[in-house]
Amino acid sequence: MRRDSRRAAEDRHDVLRVVTGRSRDGSRPGERRDGLRLALVIEGGGMRGTISAGMALALHEAGLTDVFDAVYGASAGAITGAWLLSSTPESLTGWAEPAYARAMIRPSNLWRGRPVVDVRNLVEHLYREVARMDFESILANPVEYHPLATDAHTGVSTDLRPFLAGPVELRLALRASAALPFLAGPPVELGGRVFYDAGLAESIPYRTALAQGATHVLVLRSRPAPQPPAAGPGAAVTVRPSFGARVVTATALRGYPKALHDVFHARDSRLAEDDALLAAYDRSGLPAAAPPDAAPRTERAERADPAVLSVRPALDSPRVGRLTRDGQTLKAALEAGRMAVARLLA
Repeated sequence: MRRDSRRAAEDRHDVLRVVTGRSRDGSRPGERRDGLRLALVIEGGGMRGTISAGMALALHEAGLTDVFDAVYGASAGAITGAWLLSSTPESLTGWAEPAYARAMIRPSNLWRGRPVVDVRNLVEHLYREVARMDFESILANPVEYHPLATDAHTGVSTDLRPFLAGPVELRLALRASAALPFLAGPPVELGGRVFYDAGLAESIPYRTALAQGATHVLVLRSRPAPQPPAAGPGAAVTVRPSFGARVVTATALRGYPKALHDVFHARDSRLAEDDALLAAYDRSGLPAAAPPDAAPRTERAERADPAVLSVRPALDSPRVGRLTRDGQTLKAALEAGRMAVARLLA
């Protein structure tokens, strides 16, 4: 029995071994002894982010938030990351509340010349006056918070953490990370620079986490695995920009440099490449077959490359669009995210 238990632990992905090992040892941010940097990365996608919000909620409910050294979020994922690190992470259930969706998504605004996705109202009114977000607790959390956005003049994915001087800047960062052209209004100015939605340049911000020294990354995905499977890692994937993308660059982004247009047009190609690379990471973190009596690996074992593991909703999970407002669908999506993490931890 003891040998079977040991082998079961050894068969887990490297990222899971670090997560469970830190949880078992009571490891706290700022007091690590394993020499590793474990990052949580949260994908966005408008109301599709309800799924990754359910995953984050499950991590909180399992008492695992403190095992991470940093949380990286893009767009809706940045909002989820903020709630997770706040003093009220249970408020992540708000993603499934129809009132939440109605406060952010207002289709009638299109005829009034206003953004369909009203992120300003969401952050500056709902999060300050109604479903209050404790901004100070996020800034004070020993787990680093890294919201991302896209520089409107260079098209470069940018970590907004250096700009977070206080609650005002934090709210601006949340708005900047989700300022999708056409749908969510104009870009947001922060620290003398102008930013659009993180998803233009990096909708799954694992690359930034790795560039900043993460040795292990857990990625919360809001999309099921692609069918058929993505191309192999390293393969060049070119997807022709959609008609909608070309319209946005010709209208909402026409006053910005070509660099921003190019990065926006390349979003679908970049997603396909990310899917392929992340799938390869999922496989590479699994240990090679070993004899039953082989000595167990330790969490401190050196790796030639980082370990990255993605959590995805099941293929039969509810289909949630960027602008979904139906309460039943959103509640099912939140639960699908919860169940995905429950299966992973089990």
